[in-house]
Amino acid sequence: MTAVVSSPSATRRAQPRGATIAKVFEGLCFAAATALLAALGGLLVALLIGGWPALRRFGFGFFTTSAWNPVTDVYGAAGPVVGTLVTSALALALALPVAGGVAFFLTELCPAPLRRPIGTAVELLAGIPSIVYGMWGLFVFAPMFSKFVQLPLMMAAKPGSLLEKLTVGVPNGSGILSASIILAIMILPFMAATLRELLLTVPAAVRESAYGLGATTAEVVMSVTLPYVRGGAIGAVMLGLGRALGETMAVTFIIGNAHGFPKSLFDSGSTIASTIANEFTEATSPVHTSALIALGLVLFVITFTVLALARLLLRRQESRL
Repeated sequence: MTAVVSSPSATRRAQPRGATIAKVFEGLCFAAATALLAALGGLLVALLIGGWPALRRFGFGFFTTSAWNPVTDVYGAAGPVVGTLVTSALALALALPVAGGVAFFLTELCPAPLRRPIGTAVELLAGIPSIVYGMWGLFVFAPMFSKFVQLPLMMAAKPGSLLEKLTVGVPNGSGILSASIILAIMILPFMAATLRELLLTVPAAVRESAYGLGATTAEVVMSVTLPYVRGGAIGAVMLGLGRALGETMAVTFIIGNAHGFPKSLFDSGSTIASTIANEFTEATSPVHTSALIALGLVLFVITFTVLALARLLLRRQESRL
């Protein structure tokens, strides 16, 4: 009986080509994912530790009161939280229809020679730094908004009417609505570019089949292309909302930076990000610093919740298909 002994060269030949590279690649991907989760967990722990003194001192009242007084070391997050949610919701409501219209125009209606220049311009607008939008909003948009929109509406409002309650405030062009419009202008190119890329993934044969059956452009958009990219579109909208929630400098320039609940669309307010940006370097007491870090924790939770809800919504829609 003869024993068969495989040589090392034969063993190497038995392994599939690229197996070592594949293992290294898998290890690098696992390390990257682990590092991301570790960074996320470390950020959450750091925010909890930093914000714990303020949370322990004020308790649940930190989330329900709008008092914010560094002199007496009394802080409440309700005002910035409401400002963040209101400006982000208004910005999304203003930007979504326009972004969808731009994306549909570029994919369905725009003449072929103009599609690439206009598409490139939209992508370039998405890359402009937020501080540029903020400076433009403060020095250009706010004076025009005050002169042509805010003052005429305030003058036209009858005492005691709903319009007066919505427009009460200082007619300087800054406030909740102005910040929402600037936020909408900021997230609009990002959402439009993402939606355009999604619509381009629809196979041409699908569109041509619908047109061949006699469907109009509006019917093709509403019945074919939009349902085809619905999942990705919801994700794009949620990403735009996430950017609006965390936007800092542009809002800081235009929102007025007043703590407390905003009383109207033209009233001054603040967001979590703008409050942190304005006061973190000037915080002199440990409680003040802790309150600002606790605000960061609240923003982290809000953003994480929004993205988790978006993911849950996508999963439900995928299960229905």
